[in-house]
Amino acid sequence: MTGKIQDKIFTSATDLAPVLADLKQQGKVIVTTNGIYDFLHAGHVEYLEAARNMGDVLVVILNTDASTKRIKGPARPINAEQDRAFVAAGLGCVDYVTFFDEDTPIQVLEILKPDLHAKGGDYDPDKMPETATIRKNGGDVRIIPLKQGYSNSKQFQKIKEAAEYDAQFQRPDWLAGSK
Repeated sequence: MTGKIQDKIFTSATDLAPVLADLKQQGKVIVTTNGIYDFLHAGHVEYLEAARNMGDVLVVILNTDASTKRIKGPARPINAEQDRAFVAAGLGCVDYVTFFDEDTPIQVLEILKPDLHAKGGDYDPDKMPETATIRKNGGDVRIIPLKQGYSNSKQFQKIKEAAEYDAQFQRPDWLAGSK
C-alpha cells in the first residue's frame, strides 16, 4: 500500500490536526464521520458522498480493530484496520482517514475540532455522546438518512449462504482452475 492513497491515512489524529487547522485557516469546512466500515458497500459510499457534500474536506474516523472487537464481538472485524483505511481512503469523496481506539470518537473529535460531524441513520444528535464535544468546539452534528436495503448484516448473511451452498457442491476441475 503506497502512493497517494496511503498519504491520506493518518495513524494518529494528533498528526492530522495541524493539516485540518491549516485547511480551516483557508476557509475550508471540515466534516468528520466515524464508523467501522468493515465491508464497504454502496450504501456506505452514498452516505460518505453525502457527508463530503456538506463541506470541503471529509475525514473518516475508523474504529481500530480492538475497538471493533469490543463493539461487534471477537469475530470482527473481517478486514484489518489498515485495509479498511486503505479502502476508505481510496474513495474520491474521502480526503483523510484516521483511527480511534475507544468506544466513541470523542477524544479524536476533541483533537480534530470539525465544523460538522455526520452520522448515518436515525440518531438523535442530542442523545449522541460526541455531540457535546463537537458543539463545545463550535461545530454541529448532521444526520444523513441511510439508504434502505444496504447493511453489513445482510451482506454477511448472503456470504454465509453462498459459502454453505458452495460447500454442498464440488466444482468441476475446469472451474476450479485445475487441469
